[in-house]
This record gives sequence, C-alpha cells and structure tokens, in this order.
Amino acid sequence: MQGIEGKVVVITGASSGIGEATALLLAERGAKLVLGSRRLNRLEAIATRIKNAGGDAIYAPTDVKRNADVSALVALACKRHGQLDVLVNNAGIGPISPLDDLRVEEWEEMIDINIKGVLYGIAAALPVFRKQGFGHFINIASTAGHKTVANQSVYSATKFAVRAISEGLRQEAGEHLRVTIISPGFVQTEFVDAIADQHLRAQLVLARDKMAMPPKAIARSIAFAIEQPAGVDVGEMVVRPTAQG
Repeated sequence: MQGIEGKVVVITGASSGIGEATALLLAERGAKLVLGSRRLNRLEAIATRIKNAGGDAIYAPTDVKRNADVSALVALACKRHGQLDVLVNNAGIGPISPLDDLRVEEWEEMIDINIKGVLYGIAAALPVFRKQGFGHFINIASTAGHKTVANQSVYSATKFAVRAISEGLRQEAGEHLRVTIISPGFVQTEFVDAIADQHLRAQLVLARDKMAMPPKAIARSIAFAIEQPAGVDVGEMVVRPTAQG
C-alpha cells in the first residue's frame, strides 16, 4: 500500500517532541495512530486533539523498558485495526554527562530505553510483519550515532547500537519488509531537561535555542519514508540544522 492514508502506525515516545509531531503530521495525512508513552495525560491530550480534528488515534501507557508494555501496544494496534503497517521506535533519553561523573544509573537508563526499547519493539512487531508479509520499522537514532563527542559517550554508544541493530535487521528483513533509520541532529525538544550538570545543561540550552530544528522537520522525514511505494526502502536519513557542525 503506497502513501500514508489508512496505514496503522505505532509510535513510542509519542507524548512530546518528535513523537508528538510525528503523530500529528501522520494523522493529518490519514494514518491510524496507536500512541505509547509513560505520560498518560499527555497521550490523552494528543489523541483527543487528533480525534477532534477528524483523525484516528488510540493510546496506551507504555514504558519501553518493559517488554510486556511494548508487546501490549503492538497487540492493541492489531486488535483495533487488524494489522500493523509501521512501528516508529522513537522513545529515547539523553542525560549526557562526563564519564568522570560516574552516573551509572543514567547509563543503565539510556541502555534500557534507547537500545532495549528498540529491541522490544522489534520483538513485538517482527512476527506480525512476517505473518502479514509487509511492515515497516522506523528507528530513531541520532547524529551522535555517527560521531562521538565529549560528554556523550554512553548516549552516543546507544545510538550507534540503534544503527547497527537496524542495519542488521534490514539485511535479515527480506524483500517485503522495510527498515529505516532516522538520525536527527539538534531538535527543539525536552532532551536537555534531563541533564543533571547545570553548566552543561545551560550550554546545550543556549545551543538549542540558537539553532535547533522544530520536531516537525523529523516528522516530515518519517512521513517521506512511509509514503514511498512498497518496493522502495529509504535506508537512512541524517537530518540536522544547517548551523550544526
């Protein structure tokens, strides 16, 4: 099925930033949205906004650290719509810090959400896609998955991992499934809010306010990948602000 209208799309991390922007854009283009996030009140507001505009959206509280939550979100899509066309593995966090700070719990959180959350999405959707004979994974990586810089070692490692997992999946997927990696640069989101180091956070807030892209820039990239004809797989897109080095 070419285009976006009528496609069933699951989005994790859908309560803000890239996930929210993607949900709103795809709803405008006729997709049937199934939204997951830990923040239930935000999900409810987004789903209500979509439905009030004539769109189709349902939601469920989803913590991608829990395999059962991700499986339930995919199952909800299949139960409601009888199929799943696209899974957008978008949920991610980035509490970056110098390694000397030894923020081991934050390292573990990034690994659990950024890597294991993507794997749980694959585990939930791949059997569905195989049975259907079609399906599209869109995994959100980062420019940090292409280049490592100081203070971002662990975050960068998780995004390198997303790219490696996605490329391996693409090679195993066969001719009927699609796998797309989107690597955003600096985006105007809540990303920096999780950074504990006040000096580092202040630096990134200044940089964000100076050059970051709106989340809709990434949403448009996701839409572009989805709307291609069935035999066309957009393997990877790197989307960054022109001012980003």
